[in-house]
Amino acid sequence: MGLFTRRSQDTAVATLEVDPALAALTGDYAIDPAHSSIGFTVRHAMVTNVRGSFADHEGTLHLDGSDPARSTAAIGVRIASVDTGIADRDAHLRGADFFDAETFPEMTFRSTAAAFLGGDTYRITGDLTIKDVTRPLSIDLEFNGSATDPYGNQRVGFEGSADILRSDWGLTWNAALETGGVVVSDKVKLTFDISAIKQAG
Repeated sequence: MGLFTRRSQDTAVATLEVDPALAALTGDYAIDPAHSSIGFTVRHAMVTNVRGSFADHEGTLHLDGSDPARSTAAIGVRIASVDTGIADRDAHLRGADFFDAETFPEMTFRSTAAAFLGGDTYRITGDLTIKDVTRPLSIDLEFNGSATDPYGNQRVGFEGSADILRSDWGLTWNAALETGGVVVSDKVKLTFDISAIKQAG
């Protein structure tokens, strides 16, 4: 069930009507890091994928169920929390060859626009900053629904992904393979699985 439902009128012009139940979700939300995941997938050695995540992150959402275009999001990720399951690889990612976490400890996303694409799908566009580079990024998200948890918190859930070229943000380190190709692909898939709690107010 989307934030809007589409209905054809007698004039054959499609209009959008607000779903009252979802319009009631309008408000400010805090991302729950214990039940959310921000991760990535990248091709390694041309033959397999390496997956990782950032354990330390926080963020806020403002949802407008009556007008999704007025919804906003802001996320901050601590680079030092990168985890691919291999300590030496994580140290390399935190180092100067990649994120240089000591100099640039945080990766951020700040939305600039939101749009309803149909069904349960939305697109949020904003500025992604990695190291000292800020570039636009669009993320397609699926609304997974809402629920009241056992502690009385109203939650909403979204999941989505976006493909980026890491070189666009200055992450250019690589090494050549003897058989051709490179160790790390330029293309990276970012993944988001978000659970957010409505704030009082």
